[in-house]
Amino acid sequence: LVMTEEEKLLTAYHEGGHAIVALNVAATDPVHKVTIIPRGRALGMVMQLPERDKLSMSREQMTSRLAIMMGGRVAEELVFGRDKVTSGAASDIEQATKLARMMVTRWGLSEELGAVAYGENQEEVFLGYSVARQQNISESTAQKIDSEIRRLVEEGYGEANRILTEKRDDLETLAKGLLEFETLTGDEIKELLGGKRPMRESVIEPSTPREFQWRLLNPEGPKRAFDVGRAAHTLVLGAGDP
Repeated sequence: LVMTEEEKLLTAYHEGGHAIVALNVAATDPVHKVTIIPRGRALGMVMQLPERDKLSMSREQMTSRLAIMMGGRVAEELVFGRDKVTSGAASDIEQATKLARMMVTRWGLSEELGAVAYGENQEEVFLGYSVARQQNISESTAQKIDSEIRRLVEEGYGEANRILTEKRDDLETLAKGLLEFETLTGDEIKELLGGKRPMRESVIEPSTPREFQWRLLNPEGPKRAFDVGRAAHTLVLGAGDP
């Protein structure tokens, strides 16, 4: 898969958004690598690896993960505007919704609904076909569940927006670094944000103007972007087609 310069730019900010949020939330696994090299249908990805084996997650870790998942979409909106956001966040939104649903219906982490398991589907399967299905929640409870799921996801979105607004310069620096090197390790990201450039060859052609990618989408806008010098518990966030 060969990406256009426009897709590279969008992906650099999308993945950069995930990474900057991951570096600033309350509780999460360390960022292992960020890349904008396409793999399969994903245009890029952020990999987080745990420092030790985990058997459970705290509520703080879950809400942090929701914010990280929303980081890509928020970064696109902050940089390019709502009209230019892409479908790259489809997988992120799906994962965030599933996590929020589990928090509400399985793990008892909603104050509104309490420490009760909701909506268990009792199914009997014969030769691959469901022959009986019973849903043990009322319509009003289902509406409350949907409302709580949306609240949790939107809180994650709000936290990602707060972090990326405050750390906008870091987002610009990381996006620039991804465009220049395509893949950065966690240590290289920390060094880059600290003002130290990775000591390896850039992938950008010397003849290519540094502002080229930005101007593709913002022909009359500022060039600020270039002025600022799933193992079991492995979180992989990628931008790609739904």
